[in-house]
Amino acid sequence: MKVIITGAAGFIGMHTCIKFLENGHEVLGIDNLNSYYDVNLKNARLEKLEGNSNFSFKRIDLSEKDSVEQAFSEFRPSMVVNLAAQAGVRYSLENPHQYIESNITGFLNILESSKKFDIDHLIYASSSSVYGLNKKLPFSENDNVDHPISLYAASKKSNELMAHVYSHLFSLPTTGLRFFTVYGPWGRPDMALFLFTNAIINDQEINIYNNGDMLRDFTYVDDIVEGVYRLTLKVPLGEFQVNDEITSPTKSSAPFRVFNIGNSSPVNLMDYIYALEKELGKESKKVFLPMQPGDVQATQADTSELHRWIGYKPTTKIEIGISEFVRWYQDYYKDI
Repeated sequence: MKVIITGAAGFIGMHTCIKFLENGHEVLGIDNLNSYYDVNLKNARLEKLEGNSNFSFKRIDLSEKDSVEQAFSEFRPSMVVNLAAQAGVRYSLENPHQYIESNITGFLNILESSKKFDIDHLIYASSSSVYGLNKKLPFSENDNVDHPISLYAASKKSNELMAHVYSHLFSLPTTGLRFFTVYGPWGRPDMALFLFTNAIINDQEINIYNNGDMLRDFTYVDDIVEGVYRLTLKVPLGEFQVNDEITSPTKSSAPFRVFNIGNSSPVNLMDYIYALEKELGKESKKVFLPMQPGDVQATQADTSELHRWIGYKPTTKIEIGISEFVRWYQDYYKDI
């Protein structure tokens, strides 16, 4: 296949590019290399990809419609994996316009070019944050997601709605993935595991929100990428006739699906920290703080729909994932 992967210099994007390249596909990576976090880390990820003759890269901001369309026109992909987005719940409280530009306008441009160039399948990143005020665990794709509590979450729900419109009106096959707290080597510096590791190594304090009473469905990045890759090979066709009653918000008469992808085994935040301390051989200096705006107390993915669809669900245990991250972190920063 010829595949466009957006957010290629990002955490999940780099790992996804590697997966497709290892399986012999030709990949055009797109990223705007913005300064939301360390650009040197993004460039280092790209260096891991650029030695492969099947990989090419364009620095493009997805909000620039003409640039996106030109990339599609020149590369002529059969498939698109859209992982580019302005990430971060807390950042969205201070920079709301960035989320509309990147996550709404940028996604619209991906949809338009996918329609124009007759893409076989568009896979895109949604988020577990769409569940918002939902208190029922585990989170199911059939749950109501009408009460997001951050603009980031609202932008991701908007992506799902926009995708359905294009699936319905233009028969564009789309699959959305609600990622659950992804972690692993080459992770983002604004994520908890990265922040905690850096602080513990440097004898600094770590901030623990909601006084540590948090549950997260931490999902190892290799598990996420495996799910993404398998989903590219199964294109949704539409599961209902026009006159059928559609009882699920993530299925349709259109070629449209949305799935949870998470480990389905939530871990208490304090246990997560203890596992990291054990791996580092060093205790952290803890500062307990109240819940932050836009955060939720617990997440857990019901992945039964994903398993029925592709026969797969994430399984990597937290101790293994943390060990792999720490090994990468210590190697990457050994000379810095």
